[in-house]
Amino acid sequence: MTACGVLVSGHGDCAIAATPNLPVMSPHLVTLPAASLDSGAVAGLAGGVPGLIGDLRSDHAGETGAVAIYLGILAASRNARIRHFAREHLATEREHLARLGALLPLNRRSALLPLWRVAGWLTGFLPALFGPRAVYATIDAVETFVDHHYEEQIRKLPADGPGGALRALLMACQADEVHHRDEARAAGAAPAGRLIQAWQWLVGTGSALAVAAARRV
Repeated sequence: MTACGVLVSGHGDCAIAATPNLPVMSPHLVTLPAASLDSGAVAGLAGGVPGLIGDLRSDHAGETGAVAIYLGILAASRNARIRHFAREHLATEREHLARLGALLPLNRRSALLPLWRVAGWLTGFLPALFGPRAVYATIDAVETFVDHHYEEQIRKLPADGPGGALRALLMACQADEVHHRDEARAAGAAPAGRLIQAWQWLVGTGSALAVAAARRV
């Protein structure tokens, strides 16, 4: 097995690139009103919202890693249920990546994106070697962190204007991530043992460190 698509774009399960022309799979994103949100609007907001560019850079890096997680799962797992779970969520994460990518010019994105792709791929690939329970526990841990991460940003944004449009976008992304978490939690309903709990702690801590780094670099 190779990490195709982790460092470069490819096709099929190995395609990591997201484009705005993909059909919308997220029920939360599809309900968003058409809004003129782009990198220019974000630049105009940045002066009034402390840390906005760093937040969005970390979001873009996180969604890059999320796409890679599901690619890693697909590379390792032959379980039909897990593959369906991963393909469905991969489509949603690609939508998130496309939406957030449209808000950040290339020079504002994290310089560590190759690292986030490799780290994400391994975060999906390794638990998939141990079976469905480990996969679901991993997604539960990742999405629990992402839920809180988005919530912190949503609270800083105004309710109307371009800031309101960005707030609505982040809320839609958050709702998708919460759905992923809840689906994983329900599928892996058995109580987690100490090994899985330790892995979940590692995943959550790694996610927090990655966000801190992506905000700066």
